[in-house]
Amino acid sequence: MRKQITLLFALLLSFVSIAQTINIEGIVKDGNNGDVLPGVSITVKGTTKGAQTDFDGFYSLKNIDKGAVLVYRYLGYKLKEVIVQETIMNVSLEIEAESLSEIVVIGYGTQRKKESTGAVSVVDAKSIEKLNPTRIEQALQGQVSGVNITSNSGSPGSGLNIRIRGVSTNGDNSPLILVDGNRISDLSVINPNDIKSVNVLKDATAAIYGVLAANGVILIETKSGRKNTDLKFSVNSNFSLQQTSKKINLLNGAGLAAYINEATNTSNYFVQQGTGLVFDSRISATAALPNTDWQSEVFQLAPMFDTNINASGGAEKLAYSVGASFLTQDGIIGADKSNYNRLTARANIQYDVTDKLKLSATALYTHSKKNSLAEGGIGAVLYNAVNADPFTLPKDPTPLADAGFEELRNGYGIVQTGAIEVSNPLSQIASTYNTAVVDKISPALSATYKFNNKLSIRSKYLMNRAVVNVQIFRPLVFLGGNKSLSRTTNNEYVDNKDTYDDYTWNNIITYEDTFNEAHKLKILLGHEMFETKGLFAGQTGVGLLDGANAFADASISNSEVVNPRFQPAAIETGANQFKNRLMSYFGRLQYAYKEKYLVSALLRRDQSSRFSKAENFNVGYFNSVSLGWNISEENFLKDNDFVNSVKLRASYGQLGSDRVSGGNFPYVGSLNGEGTYSNNEEILESDLLVGVAEGQLGNPYLKWETTSTGNIGLDVSLLGNKISFNLDVFQKTTDDLLIQPQSSGLTGVAGIGSSAPAINAGTVENSGIEFLISYRDQFSENFKFNTSFNFTTINNNVTYVGNLAGFEQGGGFGVGTGIVTSRMEAGHSLGYFYGYKTNGIYQNQGEIDVLNAGATSNGNIYHTGAGVGDLRFVDTNGDGYISEVDKTDIGDPIADITAGLNLGFSYKKIDFSAAAIGSFGNNMVRDYQRFNLLANKSERLINRWTPTNPSNTIPRASSGASINTDLFSDYFVEDASFVRIQNIQVGYTFDKVALDRIKVDSLRLFLSANNLHTFTKYSGYDPSASSGQAIGGGIDRGFYPVAKTFILGFSLTF
Repeated sequence: MRKQITLLFALLLSFVSIAQTINIEGIVKDGNNGDVLPGVSITVKGTTKGAQTDFDGFYSLKNIDKGAVLVYRYLGYKLKEVIVQETIMNVSLEIEAESLSEIVVIGYGTQRKKESTGAVSVVDAKSIEKLNPTRIEQALQGQVSGVNITSNSGSPGSGLNIRIRGVSTNGDNSPLILVDGNRISDLSVINPNDIKSVNVLKDATAAIYGVLAANGVILIETKSGRKNTDLKFSVNSNFSLQQTSKKINLLNGAGLAAYINEATNTSNYFVQQGTGLVFDSRISATAALPNTDWQSEVFQLAPMFDTNINASGGAEKLAYSVGASFLTQDGIIGADKSNYNRLTARANIQYDVTDKLKLSATALYTHSKKNSLAEGGIGAVLYNAVNADPFTLPKDPTPLADAGFEELRNGYGIVQTGAIEVSNPLSQIASTYNTAVVDKISPALSATYKFNNKLSIRSKYLMNRAVVNVQIFRPLVFLGGNKSLSRTTNNEYVDNKDTYDDYTWNNIITYEDTFNEAHKLKILLGHEMFETKGLFAGQTGVGLLDGANAFADASISNSEVVNPRFQPAAIETGANQFKNRLMSYFGRLQYAYKEKYLVSALLRRDQSSRFSKAENFNVGYFNSVSLGWNISEENFLKDNDFVNSVKLRASYGQLGSDRVSGGNFPYVGSLNGEGTYSNNEEILESDLLVGVAEGQLGNPYLKWETTSTGNIGLDVSLLGNKISFNLDVFQKTTDDLLIQPQSSGLTGVAGIGSSAPAINAGTVENSGIEFLISYRDQFSENFKFNTSFNFTTINNNVTYVGNLAGFEQGGGFGVGTGIVTSRMEAGHSLGYFYGYKTNGIYQNQGEIDVLNAGATSNGNIYHTGAGVGDLRFVDTNGDGYISEVDKTDIGDPIADITAGLNLGFSYKKIDFSAAAIGSFGNNMVRDYQRFNLLANKSERLINRWTPTNPSNTIPRASSGASINTDLFSDYFVEDASFVRIQNIQVGYTFDKVALDRIKVDSLRLFLSANNLHTFTKYSGYDPSASSGQAIGGGIDRGFYPVAKTFILGFSLTF
């Protein structure tokens, strides 16, 4: 009887146990449009048990306890937890307002934004789409705090400078850029429409990349497909018209004639009242001179066409995405002579071999062709358009006396401006043939094996190969007897080919586990090998056969004489190639307690071929620790209706840089000098033996630049995530700057020791504040609104320069003046402008006499050469007269504040967005005008000093040597602060019901305007332009302006 009762009790317990577990099935849909969601992850909270929705959004789970919690996760949607009660559990997921920012890409992995402890900013595909950029850098400008973008040029295909949290070194300040993990230095090869997200690492958490990360890291993800989805196509296409965003205000013919008469105290030019016609009395009193507006002749309306096609889909074990694009863009100067076209192709494939083994492959291919004109310097097209005199016709029918020169003139006018580098810009454009063709492929292969839900290993191989073919033809052409651009003998054809290769292989082990539903641990260990190399070749053909002078006939085989790009001696010393390697080991530990307290620590060891093995100078250790506190998870804030999330972050660590000039191995000397050897028995100079010698000196004690950076941040979201703001305060110090001090001029340009060794001798500090605030809300079913504003402050200061002079210098001013404009010196911003301060204009001789009386130590001359109407220079050192030692800090090109404003709204089917950017406190040097009597001049000179116009800002007219033009002073330094309307866009999305009839998923038309207007006091073309140099940047010799662009396009998916 007792046994029977025991058996009955056991059966009852078994029945109860079975009754408490059930089998579950259901469908997961998009809560917004009801579409099924394939690939949703469903897990039983606190266990490893789970499932994934199939192609139809269906899932099933067996033997699940009633009362258990199912967690539904899907990228771009809010996480959802549901208690198990029924066997049928259909679930709808809501789109996360900050979808992509919920998952951020960090070094060698991803992380939930909530658990991130670093200063990471994200730009998603939608933000990129609103701006319609031709280069991805343009989409970061004004969108990400702490990131400043300046342009080398506005010409098609030209590069942009990216600076993250200031300028930290006198060398290369570019960040590390990774596209799907692959290193990319030139972002022109990337089609912005292929990009899924851009993540910017700005603080010490970037130390996972060690010696590569001192200037920050940009991680770009391209679009990928999803498993169990239909094949979908998307087409984006637009047509644009471009025009110059600005012209420099110059004198017309009458204004220049009046200036020349005044400067020379003559009346050679006569300006007819009423008509403004100018006559040269030395030529004709009846035939008026031309009044050519060279800028109007040079600038033109230019078309651009851009189209992109993408296809994506997936099966049960396969996901794929492929795309292709074509861009062609004419220049606003020279049209097809500055055309840029780009063809790209992309593939991203992921395949699950088994449940544990996953393979992925990506490939990017780019073919680009860029035609270039001379720009941004002395003798460039815009330099000539600004300085050419208006008295010359663009095309002059009057023949030259010399028939040979007349044939080479090609009908173009010969400008009268006496400067040898100033020529007819239209003739210059017509005779320029400069083309660069780039073919680049970037494949990557990876394999991931998951031993279980906790432990996985991944191996990834990546490479880049780029072939750059540059072809330049310099025809015979006559632009004037004394013009440097004239070529009347020996036309020339240059054919250069450069090949660049790099390889990366990394292997990563990841362990991830959660203990007691409270302790989350993730450990990453990795190893990486990187090699980059380049090979340069080329030939120059001099004199085309049979007197040919057409571009169609130009080739190496059709040249009379062929010269190699590198002589055998140069090849022997490795001048035609480079090769560098980097070996790295790294690890990272991340810990979270109840998603409340967060810790991340990492360490990386780098070994570089750029430094000596002696005493391990080639080995560097870089580390960081970061902490996070999700205050909103505390009981006193949890489930608060007003406060959604509050997180406090802090990080500190060290990063490095090995970007040193001086060849492949700067720690050893190079035999690229020239030496003369004697045995003391020579009779004649010709008896001496001349051979190679050490030119580039080596430094075996050279080591890495090291950047120590600290950051404190606060992230807050309020009112149902409608309002959010981020605040970061940072400071970073870069020590052991890699510089090359000046070498002795006694050795000549190729003598022994003519090139000084690189040394570690400098320290730069950057500190600042980053702030971002955003607001988004849906006021009704039909109306949505969003806006955001961000700003960054930068305080840049050099604290140490360890060479003998106490400073490094660079940059230049004027033509042949020898003036060096910029310095790196302790106590100043890096690259500050070094010149004279001025304080108004001498109004009369009495002012000069008073100052001369006090200059007793200089023969009673306060300023040699100064006269009435000239600039009054400031005696900064107080010794009573003006001399070289009175030069001082007169400005710098680094902005104190950069900012961005974005806003948008949608009403029913209409959407609107706008973006503006600003930069404040940065200066530029006005150096685009030639100080020659017949060179045209700025319109500001209308207000120049005269006895009847006592201007205190613009000096008198002058025709020769003058302290106003021959000395570098703050007269040439301008405030380049600006606010630019970067983009305005209006779009219309067609009704989905109507599109369903033609089997189209979505169709949107848009009209957009880029660079609509720039508000600035700067008189040059573009206040946002820069050469990118740390020392010598901000010198404006006629930067090619960004184009004002009007765009009409559509986006289609089906």
